[in-house]
Amino acid sequence: EKASSYIASLDQEVFKALVNFMASEGRSYQLGLRQPVDVYLAPEVTLLPPIAPFGGGVLEVMLWSLKMRWWAWRADTYEDPADIRIFVLYYDPSVYKELGHSLGLKEGLLCLVKAFADYSLAPRNNVIIAHEMLHTLGALDKYDARTEQPYFPDGYAEPDRKPLYPQNRAEIMGGLIPFSAEEGKMPIGLDYAVIGPVTAEEIGWIN
Repeated sequence: EKASSYIASLDQEVFKALVNFMASEGRSYQLGLRQPVDVYLAPEVTLLPPIAPFGGGVLEVMLWSLKMRWWAWRADTYEDPADIRIFVLYYDPSVYKELGHSLGLKEGLLCLVKAFADYSLAPRNNVIIAHEMLHTLGALDKYDARTEQPYFPDGYAEPDRKPLYPQNRAEIMGGLIPFSAEEGKMPIGLDYAVIGPVTAEEIGWIN
């Protein structure tokens, strides 16, 4: 199976863009840490997580969150405790054309990311991983859940740009690079994303 082969071939180099992105953005805010994030690969997990109740009520979500944390505790076999645990579910892109929502939980500091098992799509996967990881640190979504369009100005990488459109990069929690008020595109990699000042404040980079 392609997903299993892909997982077996992974190494830390695949996620280096995530490490570099956090370091570069940290420097832009004069963060004291030279490398705010490091990535370590844990053994493959074969135990599937509980299904998230999208559209469910508060009690359903709370119950799922508890189940998710229990699952993560059972599934995590890495020898050293991690500050944030990111579980990535890989899918064969020849079978799955679209993937469901990924999640980042501040409670428990864990993420569940749905990604494509293809090296050509690894940069895109890293965008999703970064977005969900920042949720665990307190960052909030900055886009309309109905239209998926970023909120202005907090969800824009360059809200002062003139003319405003097209934007060149995405605010990482805004999700898309806006081409207009109604149209945008997901960045192909973290080179086309930034951490905006509101997100930086939410994660404690700005006092």
